[in-house]
Amino acid sequence: MGNILLPCAVTTQTESVESPSLEIFLWRQSCATRIVLLEQGGWTRNSKRILLPAVSHRSEEDEEAALVQLCHRAPTDKKPEAASWYREQGNQEFKRGRYQAALRLYSKAASHELPGSPEVSVCFANRSAALLHLGHFEVCLEDIARAESHGYPDRLLPKVLLRKAECLLCLGRLQDAQDVLRVLESKIALDGVMTTHLTRLKKLSQLKVQLGEKERCPEPARGEHGGTRGEPEIWEENSRISGASSSLSLSFDAERGRHLVASQDIVAGQSLVKEEAFVSVLCPGESLALQDGDTAWDTRATNADLYCHRCLRQLLASVPCQGCSYAKYCSQDCADMAWQQYHRTECSLGALLLTLGVFCHVALRTVLLAGFAEVSRLVEGSHHGDKNPQSPEGNCRPLSEADAGAGSRGVPGCDSSGRYQSSYQALFHLLPHTEHHSPEHKFLCTLSVVALCKQLQAAGLEAAVLSQESPQQWSKAKTCEKTSDELSPELKTVAEAMLRHVLQLQCNAQAITVMQELGPGDGAVVDKKPVRLATGFFPVLSLLNHSCCPNTSVSFSGTAATVRAAQPISSGQEVLHCYGPHWCRMRVAERQQLLSQYFFKCRCPACLEELESGAKSVVSIRNSFCCPKCQAQMQGEEDTLCCSNEACATSASRDHLSGRLQDLQQQIKKALDLLRIGKADQAVKMLLKCQMDAGTFLSPEHLLMGEMEDHLAQVYATLGKWQEAARHLKKSIEIVEMHHGPSSVETGHELFKLAQILFNGFAVSEALSTIQRAEGILSVHFGPQSAQIQELQEMKACLSELPRNILQRT
Repeated sequence: MGNILLPCAVTTQTESVESPSLEIFLWRQSCATRIVLLEQGGWTRNSKRILLPAVSHRSEEDEEAALVQLCHRAPTDKKPEAASWYREQGNQEFKRGRYQAALRLYSKAASHELPGSPEVSVCFANRSAALLHLGHFEVCLEDIARAESHGYPDRLLPKVLLRKAECLLCLGRLQDAQDVLRVLESKIALDGVMTTHLTRLKKLSQLKVQLGEKERCPEPARGEHGGTRGEPEIWEENSRISGASSSLSLSFDAERGRHLVASQDIVAGQSLVKEEAFVSVLCPGESLALQDGDTAWDTRATNADLYCHRCLRQLLASVPCQGCSYAKYCSQDCADMAWQQYHRTECSLGALLLTLGVFCHVALRTVLLAGFAEVSRLVEGSHHGDKNPQSPEGNCRPLSEADAGAGSRGVPGCDSSGRYQSSYQALFHLLPHTEHHSPEHKFLCTLSVVALCKQLQAAGLEAAVLSQESPQQWSKAKTCEKTSDELSPELKTVAEAMLRHVLQLQCNAQAITVMQELGPGDGAVVDKKPVRLATGFFPVLSLLNHSCCPNTSVSFSGTAATVRAAQPISSGQEVLHCYGPHWCRMRVAERQQLLSQYFFKCRCPACLEELESGAKSVVSIRNSFCCPKCQAQMQGEEDTLCCSNEACATSASRDHLSGRLQDLQQQIKKALDLLRIGKADQAVKMLLKCQMDAGTFLSPEHLLMGEMEDHLAQVYATLGKWQEAARHLKKSIEIVEMHHGPSSVETGHELFKLAQILFNGFAVSEALSTIQRAEGILSVHFGPQSAQIQELQEMKACLSELPRNILQRT
């Protein structure tokens, strides 16, 4: 394989909210020989790079064989037999009236059909029928257009033309609907066999009647409620930091590295950073890899089915990649842009990228987006003694307004004018922590990167990576002329950059999260939970250092991140972000253990207070076990816990109580499964029993007690018992406030659900006050333009328009 150079650290910044993960642990077995050689032979070190020793070709062949075998479990090629199976499953769901499920199955079918085949047009046409039933008329028309452009059979056209006319009618486009109906009538007349179109003729006559009625009595224009749109945020961008507010300044010192400081007083809810990810890669979600001997394909939907692979918008009717079955997009524009920027290189490597994991995928896409010229320039510069900002000679002092222009030129990632941009240069200067990673981790990262580069070379993709050809030329070059296993000098440069990025990601990757609906999402109360959607690089967001008690809140819209002040921040105070383990969710010992992956020891006020006082954390007390006899708190650090009530003196095994907790969680899961299949009455009984059991050994303030109250509220809302639902949700909110605080985002989400329940239960005055409180909290964390704020304002407008006598009664 040759020698690969690992770059040394060049900054002191760390940032991430996700655990490092190279999803190739099965590969370790075949790498064991090399790891032993590595540990015995050691590393050759100097001030600028680390040299990996070359090893025998025999072990390399073993590793390649093992990797190929793993890739077979994550296929991304198109399989027409899979398309037929998914289409049939979609037809069955459509007949049952499960249009959402049918929609996703038709999308899966379309992704497996060969481009240009008549079958793919049938998938789009079938999907348009599901979209019509779901009321997505505009998207239905788009799918009908796709079906027609992909050669939809002429004998079936009357069916889709009728569907098209119905959509246009529903959208109020009367003239267009009339034109389609004329075409449809002429087609049926030309067919000659009228009996085959009797049903369509009947539907056609009904549509013509509806069309005439709409022309006689046009619907009044729908006006928007005044004031329901949030006021636009005041934003003045920083002249020295792209995407940052003018209320921030960039500072640098040896201890904290690059960091952001408030240059003026900041109020809660104020936007501080608005940044598009330099690169983002969708996390595939739960693996759907087939097991040996499987004869059917999985119908479950994952992130890869639900979100656009480029912009991360939620998918309704996906546009599949023409080369693979994995990549799906929200529009043809997104598909074309992704192909031009990176997917033309990634397309044939899908199985390998899924096997190596999202960090390797991010590393590859990063160099593709940056372009070889910029990658080569920065890699070459790192070999020629670039000034190390960690040295005493570095510019290790805070930047003031007076010297920002000159001083910021010495800060890593800034350009020659002293401006810090969300650019590849800033990304390249994030710290890879080479000296801190374990030898095994570095070795596996190196093997992964080299395997990827060798595949690029073997597949004839090297020229595309190096940007040496146009997209028109690209389609012609499918094979590689090289026969040598040795990487070219250019690919070695790419490999070095990719290896740097894989190592950077452990401390600088940002998990892009989204609030995902639980269940079908068609109920009166929508329950959501945050899920990791993608992994990305955000150079400006990476300037924020960690605190377990942060003063900011981060939210995402597609690939864009917004940082807002979660509380007032005084001028001169550092702006801080939580990398994951928040003080109110986890004890200090557990937080410190998790944070060790970032290679620093947290000394934030929350950690120092817990460590120095020696007092038991509030998290431990609230999430503790209680005595089965007297309900006092159980205490002790050993395997046996004792009742804190001296008069009781009951003891219990920690393992026994932990086992009861796990059993309880399983029972709750079963209850929720019953709710999902429509057995709400049985779910209530099971949850009430779980609640009684929990009360015998869990603290009343335990988070699980709050979760059960939340689940009960959900079930009662499903049954339309709004008062009962509100009563349980209020108890849940009390426990959430104890754990997370009254102005936390968790409390805001619970208040949002309570507002929905009170709105549906017609408790007007209480609903209005709850809406106001939820709006105040959520606008701080997500801004006035967020979807939840808009929904709250629409509910408020609806309630405010009720007659005065009703408002007074309620």
